[in-house]
This record gives sequence, C-alpha cells and structure tokens, in this order.
Amino acid sequence: MKLKVMQPGMLTTVQDEGRWGFQGKGMPVAGAMDLFALRSGNIMVGNDEGAAGLEVTVLGLTLSVVDGCGTAVVTGADLDFSVNGECFPCNVVVEVKEGDHLSFSGVKGNGCRAYLIFSGGIDVPVIMGSRSTYLRAHLGGLEGRALKKGDTFSTGEPHVLWERFIGFSCPASFLPGRQLDQPLRVVMGPQDDAFTDRGIETFLSQTYTISDSADRMGYRLEGPVIEHSGAADIISDAIPLGTIQIPGHGQPIAMLADRQTTGGYTKIAVLCTPDIGALAQRLPGQKVRFQKISFEDAVAATRKERSLLDGIHQLVATWITPIASSTQTTSTILEDTPRSGMWRLSIDGTGHTVHWERLD
Repeated sequence: MKLKVMQPGMLTTVQDEGRWGFQGKGMPVAGAMDLFALRSGNIMVGNDEGAAGLEVTVLGLTLSVVDGCGTAVVTGADLDFSVNGECFPCNVVVEVKEGDHLSFSGVKGNGCRAYLIFSGGIDVPVIMGSRSTYLRAHLGGLEGRALKKGDTFSTGEPHVLWERFIGFSCPASFLPGRQLDQPLRVVMGPQDDAFTDRGIETFLSQTYTISDSADRMGYRLEGPVIEHSGAADIISDAIPLGTIQIPGHGQPIAMLADRQTTGGYTKIAVLCTPDIGALAQRLPGQKVRFQKISFEDAVAATRKERSLLDGIHQLVATWITPIASSTQTTSTILEDTPRSGMWRLSIDGTGHTVHWERLD
C-alpha cells in the first residue's frame, strides 16, 4: 500500500523495536515506547514482531490510502481510531483500501500512545539495523523526523494470507490490563546505596506527578525530595531502559526509549520491563507510585508478558486456519486446505516461527 499524510498529529513517528547493539558507540536505541503494543499489533496482522509501525501520540493523525490494499490494527492507547468516519476499537484487524481515510480524534480512555500497524510493516530504509526514528539525531524513520502533512510512505510485503487476518479481535485477557492507580514495579539499584534510608523510604512510599518535561527521552517526576547519603554525581556509566535517575535536586527522572547511552547521576532503581510501557502511556499531570520487587519477580513478570504475546500468536494461527467439516471427503479437504501458512511453536521454552507450503 501507499499512504499519504493529510494531518500529521501532535507527534507521529515510525518506530520498531529499536536500534540495539550500538549503545557502546554512543547511539541511543529509540524504538517504540510501548513495546508490547507494537509487538502485539504486528502479530495480529501477520508481521514479524519487530516490524515498523506508526507511533501516534495523543491526537490528530489522518492518513489517506492512495494505492493498494491491506490490513491495519491499532494497539496501545485508545485514541478514537476511525476508517471513513466509522469508529473501530483497538486490537481489531480491519481491511483498508485505496480511497480510505484513517484518522485519530484524540484520547478516549487510558494511555496517550497508539500504534497503527499495517500488514507488511512500514517500508523505510534500515539504518544500523532498525527503521526507528531517533529525533534528536534526525536518524531513521521518514527522513529522521516526525511525519508532516503531504508525506507519503509505503508498506512492505504482507503475509501471503493477509486477507484471512481481517476481523481478528484480540481478547482483553491477552493484554496487560494496566490501571492508572497501579504502582510501577522496580528493582532497586544499581546505586541505591547512594541514598539514605529515609530517601529510599520516600521513593517507595510517596506519590510523584509526571511533569510537563516528559518526552521520548525520559519523564521528569515531581514530588517529595529523595535524600542522597552523599554526592549525587557518579562516574558516568550505562543507562538501561527504565532507569530511575536521581540528580542533586532529589527529583526522579525515568529514562525511556530515546535516553542517552551513559549518564552521571545516581540510579536508585530500574523499572520492571512490563511497567516501562505502562509509564510511557501516562500523561503529564498523572500520578506515579513505585513498588519494590525482587529480581526474580521482575523476571517472572517479564516472562508472563511474553506468554501473552505467545498466546496471541496461537490465537491468530487458529483464526487464519480453516477447520474442515468432518463430512467432507479427503479430496475436498485438500482442496480447501491453505497452500501455505505460518505456525508459532514453543520448544523447551523457546519460540519458533515456522512458515510452511503445500507441495502437492
């Protein structure tokens, strides 16, 4: 498909899983702020999990399909998505074709970032292993910037059975089920010994507010001061995704997708992987609380989120595979059986994607 941007919205960028493997050379990862939403959407339309989609922030994007046809699904935040004026809920695969208009009206429920995923993904150049847009370096995506009015872009080659994905709806039980009042889980460290006992208690017991200084690089939080036991600065070291830095003023900063590769502020804790996306879906002015968990519990939570994605793979595979009637003859069954497809298998805990084709 070929699409044209009629209205770019507040901030719409091309994102995939990110530019991993280059932080040692000073290149930030970028990528989707809510990785679960990106990956689940790609599964629903038959793409590889890491295919590029559009990250739509808060409101305003309007697209026109100028050529071709395919499927689309919106995941993440509910920003009131519609096709030709007809509203569609999140996590439902719809057909889009030449002449259609796709639009977002604005925040309708929880969350502020929606992911518009097309069959075949967004076809922009791969730079350092990724199609993600890193805005500060004007790198990747569509000319290294957010979309603007008049832009055109194309999608890649869709799944061979892309039409069979139309109408798939992901049950809520296979989604994270985030709530605004839920605390964000953290693993303490690596420099939690740089804070007083009172500072640690403040961090874990008090409520913080997301400030207006919140973007893809990080969220600055405002609230009670977290007390250091000494200096707030350290020799610069690596900044993992989800790190909570505490500069000298004692106010937390959560480091997100576009974070710098190293930093010299003490890091009191790191967000549990599934809760990074939960924070990224919150807006300035909303509240944040933190809950300490063990490393083992964080691993278990991450594996649980992975199992949700594996479950979506299985649901989609079932959806696109026709079930033959027991009254049919063998020849009729063979005629109705698809000539190719994709299965998702799990062997000893490792996921495998199998593409198959009939040779008769």
